[in-house]
Amino acid sequence: MTVANSSREGLLSGRLLSVDVLRGLTIAFMILVNNNGNEAAAYWPLKHAAWNGFTPTDLVFPTFLFLVGITTVFSAEARLAKGATKRDLFLHVLRRSIVLYLLGLVVNSFPYFHLHTMRFYGVLPRIAICYLITASLYLLNPGWRSKVALAIAALASYWVLMRFVPVPGYGVPGHDIPLLDRDANLAAWLDRQIFSPSHLYEHTRDPEGLLSTIPALATSLLGLLTGIWLRTKRTLTAKCTGIAIAGLTGVLLGGLWNLSFPINKKLWTSSYVLFAGGLSLLLLALCLMLVDLKQKNPNGRNRSPFLTPFLAFGTNAIAAYVFSELLQSTLGSIHPQPGVNLQQLLYRSIQHFVPDPAFASLLYSLGIVAVCWAFVAVLYRRGVFIKI
Repeated sequence: MTVANSSREGLLSGRLLSVDVLRGLTIAFMILVNNNGNEAAAYWPLKHAAWNGFTPTDLVFPTFLFLVGITTVFSAEARLAKGATKRDLFLHVLRRSIVLYLLGLVVNSFPYFHLHTMRFYGVLPRIAICYLITASLYLLNPGWRSKVALAIAALASYWVLMRFVPVPGYGVPGHDIPLLDRDANLAAWLDRQIFSPSHLYEHTRDPEGLLSTIPALATSLLGLLTGIWLRTKRTLTAKCTGIAIAGLTGVLLGGLWNLSFPINKKLWTSSYVLFAGGLSLLLLALCLMLVDLKQKNPNGRNRSPFLTPFLAFGTNAIAAYVFSELLQSTLGSIHPQPGVNLQQLLYRSIQHFVPDPAFASLLYSLGIVAVCWAFVAVLYRRGVFIKI
């Protein structure tokens, strides 16, 4: 991990501001939904779907993984243009992936670090694995055709595995057992063979488990393909139009596949990849239109001060996420009263003035977002950008 000091203008020059803005928006919303004051009482858009189905919260992680794919292309090409070799880039990708994975272990275990309950899956570990594979594939061959073929193969093979392969001890999905049963599915069964329940997020399964990394790779490949498209010589308007069309196509295909292979974030189903990926593409098209096509003057500098909060989050995204998770764990581990941690005490203090539990939960979440923004805003103003 390195800390780079540079001017904001220097960092943002030559970049698509829309990518940083969308990443900032994604991280801000991720912090919001990960820190509900009262998970049970929170508004439904701020909670994941219980199982099959989709809420706005279910768009957060795939959008971030999608953006990882985009930035992989821009980062690799920028380093190659400065004279780096592909060997240098692969070593950089490998080092960065290891650091991301280890950060994930820290985030999962802080502040106790008990080996018997340590979670080896998670958000950052999944990003690390997908980034390592996606970036390595791009360095081996920067063409788009092989990436399309691999993404299709990942989605189709996962569908076959989850739909037709018998689950040991249970039977064939859709015949002996319900399709995508919570615990009697191949992904959950495999995770239980690898780890004991104490290492799994939901004890009988893990939403970032091993098998569902296959379709998650397709999400990052979708971002990689988008990055390749953005680097073509077409006009920005044409790029925006193409991304919007691809987004609508993904939403429609995902919705159709949902009829036989339900959209499910915790299993990262193939229909979920297409549906969420389509929405991510549409969000990117909207950001391209509102930011890069409308908000830049001839010198390339951002004109709108309203983008600054998102740029602060977007240019230090991993740092913001890690800070928020460590903050959450710290609040949960401090007990100012017997049986009551600091997070619960803060929420109850808000509810004392705001009786509605859902609104009080939202205010607590917004407070956490504000604290995290204050952290990255200081870094942004000082031109400090923490790079993994």
